[in-house]
Amino acid sequence: MKRVWLVRLAAVLALYFALQGGEFSTIDLFRQRQRLQQLSQVADSLRRDVDSLRALRRAIEIDPAVQERIAREDFGMVREGELLFRFLDPDSLGRRRR
Repeated sequence: MKRVWLVRLAAVLALYFALQGGEFSTIDLFRQRQRLQQLSQVADSLRRDVDSLRALRRAIEIDPAVQERIAREDFGMVREGELLFRFLDPDSLGRRRR
């Protein structure tokens, strides 16, 4: 009877070591798979960002309409004979109306 229990205990310990022992346990492998999925999603998102930035760069380099829009909006440039008026929201100035 004692021998049967020792064999069962040895089998249980061997099974436990097979699943959890060694350099990486089964739980570690599941965690690594989950982390790989997360990193793949991040990489896909970054690829989309890079693609859209490349498209924007190309548009800035070759599209005169985009170049003009940037010159007007970001640098306040105007064509000869034009006047530029900017209307600011009073709240954007940091003052509160009473």
